[in-house]
Amino acid sequence: MRKTSILLCCAVLLSSFLAFAAVNYQLLRKVSVPGNGGWDYVTVDHSARRVYLSHSTQVDVLDADSFALIGTIPNTPGVHGVAIAPEAGRGYISAGKADTAIAFDLKTLKPIEQIKVGKKPDAIIYEPFTKRIYVMNGDSENISVLNAADGKPVGTIPLGGGPEFAVSDGKGSLFVNLEEQNETLHIDVNALQVKDRWPLSPCATPTSLAMDMENRRLFVGCRSRHFAVLNADTGKIVFTGPIGDRVDAAAFDSTTRLVYLSTGDGRVFVFHQDSPDQYSVAQEISTKPGAKTMGYDPKTGNLFVPTSENGSMQVLVLSPKR
Repeated sequence: MRKTSILLCCAVLLSSFLAFAAVNYQLLRKVSVPGNGGWDYVTVDHSARRVYLSHSTQVDVLDADSFALIGTIPNTPGVHGVAIAPEAGRGYISAGKADTAIAFDLKTLKPIEQIKVGKKPDAIIYEPFTKRIYVMNGDSENISVLNAADGKPVGTIPLGGGPEFAVSDGKGSLFVNLEEQNETLHIDVNALQVKDRWPLSPCATPTSLAMDMENRRLFVGCRSRHFAVLNADTGKIVFTGPIGDRVDAAAFDSTTRLVYLSTGDGRVFVFHQDSPDQYSVAQEISTKPGAKTMGYDPKTGNLFVPTSENGSMQVLVLSPKR
């Protein structure tokens, strides 16, 4: 019995190692997108096979498999992000210059209503435990909480600093980066209150955030060119590593155990989770200068990296070659 267990364990470890070792991201496609202006968050709805690209005053929507442009949601001034609430059949867009969250129909992409939130809304996420939308208001230094089913305001969470990105553990906790305070906050979504404030030194100016739900680890990308891993229960920093300049997005794949961080100097840094507290560099992918954000498709492993080149707007589709 003991010999069988050891052999099984070795087989699992070998399979995991081979899957990790064989990953080699390469450019699969360049997808042209109409319009101009800057990019922000990319949201991949892997179940519905759609990719939402925040793009100046509109949201462009791609098919996640064919990469065809299937629609555009216009009139989203200063758009930053898109949150998907599948049970409600709604999506929500943060319009930073209008101080609103714009609800739209997931099937038709037609706008439903505009909801006033705080000042300069930035990141926006759907929280499945409460079935609510959380809007990060940069200038108000708080979070507007909306009921995902109908967009009605539920409450406001004061933060004591401007929020950047956020992630939910799906069990009642929300984690938010405060960029200027160099902190990650732990929020109780039932009480709508900050429960813990965790300092990030030597990681400073935290922007991107992702999470390993199983091992309770938070992956923070900082503009100080640091990648930090936090224990999501204690806030303790368990690992730090160097990355590039102007990091803006992060993702984690629980199957391959890969962490992705995209930086504005034209790179995506890929780390392998050797154990919950140990990480090694798997690959450094070259993209384009200024291409600081990205979206990750867990079904295919593809990365969607928006960029501007010679005045044209494009999305680089990077694919893992195994």
